[in-house]
Formats: sequence, C-alpha cells, structure tokens
Amino acid sequence: MNLAHKIWKLLRKESYQRGWRRFQRKLHPILLPPLLAKLDQARICDIQKRYAASPIQVSKYANVEQWMKTNIERVQDLHLSRSTGKEILDLGCGGGFFLYICQELGHRCLGLDIDGFPLFGELIDLLGVERKIWEIREFEPLPHLDRKFDWITGFSTGFNRKKDKLLWGLPEWDFFLSDLRRHLHPGGTIFFGLNPGQGGWYYSDELREFFLRRGATVERERIFFRSENPVR
Repeated sequence: MNLAHKIWKLLRKESYQRGWRRFQRKLHPILLPPLLAKLDQARICDIQKRYAASPIQVSKYANVEQWMKTNIERVQDLHLSRSTGKEILDLGCGGGFFLYICQELGHRCLGLDIDGFPLFGELIDLLGVERKIWEIREFEPLPHLDRKFDWITGFSTGFNRKKDKLLWGLPEWDFFLSDLRRHLHPGGTIFFGLNPGQGGWYYSDELREFFLRRGATVERERIFFRSENPVR
C-alpha cells in the first residue's frame, strides 16, 4: 500500500469518526439556555465589556456563550452527558467551562491550572467551579489532590511544552502518563485534545507509536486512553 493510499484511508476514517460524533450530539443534546440562565447575567456583561478591546489572546474566552457551546460538544463527545457521579480532573482548565457543564450534569469536578490570567479567575468564580493553582512541568509529579478520578482530561493543551516552546517528547510523556495513574480510579479514562506545535504537527511518529503501545486511540489531535485500555 503506497503512502497516498494510506493517507486517504486515514482521512476517510477520521471524516467518518467526526461525522458520527456530530450525529451523536444530535441524539444526546445538552441545552445551552438553561446553563446560561443559571449564571449572573450582569457579571457576564461586565466581563465581556471589560475584555472586548483587550489585545491579550486569552481575552477571547470572555465570550461565554461561544465557549459554552464549544465545551458542550466536548462533554457530548466524551459521553459525559449520558452518565452521572463521575470524578473529573481537567488539566489546564482555563475559565472552567467544561467543568461547569459537567458539574451541572451531576459530576464532581476539579480543575488544575496556573493563575496567570485574571480573566480565568473571574470566569472560575462566575461558574462556581473548583480550581487548584498548579503549573504542570516536565518530569514533575502532580500535587496530592485528596481524591482519585474516573476521568482526567485536557483540551487545547499548553502544558506539554518545554521552556524553549518545543513540544514534549517520549520521555516527558512517559513520566507524565505514569504519574497520572496515581490519580485514576481503576479503569479510569484519560483524554487529551492536543494543540499543534511548529509546522502543525501534534506529535512525532515515534510519539504516536508510543501512545498506541500504551493503549491509546489516536485520531489526529485526540488521544484517548479508554477505560478498557487503561494506561500501563
């Protein structure tokens, strides 16, 4: 099988998977208006007004409705709208939109992130979610979190970058995934939606093979260690 045919098969499979997720979202909707109605509308308007002209890139998260929609899809795609009572840890939780939706669905949630952006702190307070301030660094374990989790997630990841801005390689991920085991319930699930590095690549071929050896399902930026294939 030549390279062009392999790429065509991969793209066809990814297209099918993404189409199936869109179909599943329609079958299992999460309504946006009730989620927004529970929030302080005056505070939302104030936040949006103050950050409207900000040149800082993270100011985009002041658009509460837009990012609520994005995170509704994330919750749906992980089927967390079809269960309840899960312990969820979200790494790099940002403003806490994902955690808020999960919390409203009956899950117990904790976010982990740095305290570098005042907007995120305001959103965390608005949404009423729990956050622990912590910077994830290569070859450093996560802190003691007082409980274990059924799900560990990370979306649009920024923690997997070294100080020189290069993405983590196999040694960093090997240490990190092994450390995450300490925080998982037996059969727990890990999901990452990676950000691309220089050149638009999410990982090297070597790292992709490493993820696969550790039981992951790899679909472009989506790295999914399912409960039936736990991290070893």
